[in-house]
Amino acid sequence: MAKVIIDTRRCKGCELCVDACPQGVIAMSKSLNDKGVHFAQPARLEDCTGCGLCAIMCPEAIIEVEREEAQGQGPPGPAHRGSGARS
Repeated sequence: MAKVIIDTRRCKGCELCVDACPQGVIAMSKSLNDKGVHFAQPARLEDCTGCGLCAIMCPEAIIEVEREEAQGQGPPGPAHRGSGARS
């Protein structure tokens, strides 16, 4: 299992992470953040595979993905951090 951490205060609501997630783990909040936008938030963490595509796509580099060690397997894989990739 993996854990997605999003700095919702800094999210600009671009939805690139939502579109990038093949598992549909991230959704837009109905609430507004301090910037007055609907922010991305983890909605179905149990479905997260830890691929890190959300973090890679985030132009603000505000998403981190942490992989947890599974029983009987080696140490967890590297954590993904947003790269601030821009298209």
